Amino acid sequence: MFAAENGLKGDSRLEAISAAIRVIPHFPKPGIMFQDITTLMLNHKVFKDTVDIFVDRYKDMGISVVAGIEARGFMFGPSIALAIGAKFVPLRKPGKLPGKVISQAYELEYGKDCIEMHIDAVQAGDRAVVIDDLVATGGTLTAAIKLLGLVIK
Repeated sequence: MFAAENGLKGDSRLEAISAAIRVIPHFPKPGIMFQDITTLMLNHKVFKDTVDIFVDRYKDMGISVVAGIEARGFMFGPSIALAIGAKFVPLRKPGKLPGKVISQAYELEYGKDCIEMHIDAVQAGDRAVVIDDLVATGGTLTAAIKLLGLVIK
């Protein structure tokens, strides 16, 4: 769906990206088909193509914040932020950020968790894009949007 809606249908980069992602059945628990993107990053061309697709999509949208969800959002987020001239904001698990933070709890496929962000990382009026590796239940993404929305209005 994303490929067709964003002019990427037939883009050979997408086939290479898809082929580079290793699927691990029953991880971290039975019934989960884990999409391991670490194998994608072993091929520098495929890794670069992945970042380039994001950059092409967001470079002219006035994005001022690229928020990366721990931990896989840290793998792509900084490169995308640098390329589009935005700041990178890490969204981390509890207790990992020093200083004052704001938090948002959420549900996972297999439990509950929470993400935190420095309270001064984003400002009212910032325009953000959130980077993570996949959307399963949407809980992490929803929490990130809520967390950013507490400051960006």
